Amino acid sequence: MKVYRRYMHNSLRNFNYLIGCETTREAIALDPLDGEAMVRLAEQEGYRIRFIINTHEHHDHVEGNPAVVAATGAQVLAHKNAIARIPGVDRGLSAGDTVELGSLKLRVLHTPGHTPVHVCLLVAAEDNGGTPALFSGDTLFNACAGNCRNGGDVDEMYDTFVSQILSLPDETLLYPGHDYMKNNLAFALTREPDNTDARYWQAEVAATGEDDMPLMTLGQERLYNPFLRLHSEAIRQKLKEEFPALGMGDRDVFRALRRLRDEW
Repeated sequence: MKVYRRYMHNSLRNFNYLIGCETTREAIALDPLDGEAMVRLAEQEGYRIRFIINTHEHHDHVEGNPAVVAATGAQVLAHKNAIARIPGVDRGLSAGDTVELGSLKLRVLHTPGHTPVHVCLLVAAEDNGGTPALFSGDTLFNACAGNCRNGGDVDEMYDTFVSQILSLPDETLLYPGHDYMKNNLAFALTREPDNTDARYWQAEVAATGEDDMPLMTLGQERLYNPFLRLHSEAIRQKLKEEFPALGMGDRDVFRALRRLRDEW
């Protein structure tokens, strides 16, 4: 599997991905915003786009579909309940499905929260040279969880983290749908000011351009992402000081963090 990540240089800070099979030279365009740019990239690298996969229905994840389809005849795949929300879907996906293309095998995770029809795509270690990979769309970002303000639900997002994300191995590579790392690290440090890993990565990426942001693993994220650190005593103590009546169950902590991030 060969992954090309392209920053879109737009106000929403999208990443687009071209996922290629190096044997058949066939590829998947994931969440294309600029379809023409994705087609050019595939041509430059010697791939033919066969599938488009949309992790969810928001405009910045589907706008490039028509241009890719027009140039390549690619089929559009999305969650089965997104068919009424995304024009031209050819195949509806369900939890547990596998999208196969050449040697590529991407397992579909139904990950509601950001929207009810959101999916993530998981590549097993044995299908990626020994390293698992997660294409997380707008569910999991570097140092943060996705927001739930545009048709989503924070309790569903929490349930998604518990049932789908937390059990993934530390070595899983994370391919998020947007670059918010610098801002998210700044927020994380408001929750855990003494987190040395957050401080380290804040310094590491301070002068890094969006095209060159590091590719992180879930193990690294667990060291500084507050939404993966719900049991942190520092996070819990600070929340308790700010919100004395707040319950201290994991769901309560997650909900409070998401509300604070929305307002931050």
